[in-house]
Amino acid sequence: MSLQQLESLIQKLKAVPVDPTASFQRRRAAMEKAAFRLDADIKAEPVSANGVPAEWITAPGADISRNVLYLHGGGYTIGSIKTHRCLAGWVSRAARARVLIIDYRLAPEHPFPAAIDDSVAAYRFMLDSGLTASRLTVAGDSAGGGLTVATLLAIRDAKLPMPAAAVCLSPWVDLEGTGESMKTKANVDPMVASGNLGDMAAAYLGGKDPKTPLASPLYADLRGLPPMLIQVGTAEVLLDDSSRLAERARAAGVEVVYEPWENMIHVWQIFVPMLDEAKQAVERIGQYIREKTP
Repeated sequence: MSLQQLESLIQKLKAVPVDPTASFQRRRAAMEKAAFRLDADIKAEPVSANGVPAEWITAPGADISRNVLYLHGGGYTIGSIKTHRCLAGWVSRAARARVLIIDYRLAPEHPFPAAIDDSVAAYRFMLDSGLTASRLTVAGDSAGGGLTVATLLAIRDAKLPMPAAAVCLSPWVDLEGTGESMKTKANVDPMVASGNLGDMAAAYLGGKDPKTPLASPLYADLRGLPPMLIQVGTAEVLLDDSSRLAERARAAGVEVVYEPWENMIHVWQIFVPMLDEAKQAVERIGQYIREKTP
């Protein structure tokens, strides 16, 4: 493990001033300003996915019949194609697949279930484009990881063809915040503060019950979902969201690969340009997607 790289990254994150009173607009701008650039050899093609702004991200050597719908994180209130374009590019390279990353609508302007409506619309766009469900994967990180599970539930309930697999990176699946790690990991996770999660959850829920299954998929009936890879760091407040999701999915008969990565922080995969473990995790994601979409 590259402890020196990890420690350097944590110190850089801790050095960034945090204003808990900042508006969501300011938080969005700050996140976009800090985003890594897409590698020069990877193509980004804007497209409208049934009215949802999106981009096809294609690395050299990608098999255009193998595709990934990627749902970015950001607590349903921040994040965009720009903030996650680099990670989508690395997933495309590792999975040898095209990646469709979307700008789903954000709260509080567009509360639940706007994000799910957009992700399902994008999935329908992929099917309508002639793509085969058995070679599709839905993936996402943090809120996008929770949205991944919610999207699968909505796909199932709409009786659409189910994708071959799902990939959840540090998924946020319990908007009530009942996981023990919300407290036990609060002092070691430089990426997420439990207080911020409360604000984001309230903005997204718009007054709805935090146990609403499509908002908090931890409380949903998970039967019939496709095989799922869950990656989570052991040093993050959402650790228990992932472990409980894995447990409940298995109990519902879902094939689950659960990977807790020692000492890793929330969505460490996004730091591919500067962290060896991020590269290793993305390579593992790519391997999993290729195995499930041969």
